[in-house]
Amino acid sequence: MTYLIDAWLDRPQPYLRILNRETGQVCAVLEQEALDELRDQGDLDLHELNSNEPLVLKELVRSLFLYCYARALRP
Repeated sequence: MTYLIDAWLDRPQPYLRILNRETGQVCAVLEQEALDELRDQGDLDLHELNSNEPLVLKELVRSLFLYCYARALRP
């Protein structure tokens, strides 16, 4: 399965979505609060979003999914 990162970070209400490239289905959504938390933790490097390296993007998508799942499990 391949994914597409749809990031709109320079808006008043930034967000980042991970989409299934084949179907266009939204798999994960991160909004401003989550993006700020990731940046503060050092887990989101905005330069990685511009990378053309498949391994860098694969690792970024993996870490974003893990963050989303961990956040969903918080009480």
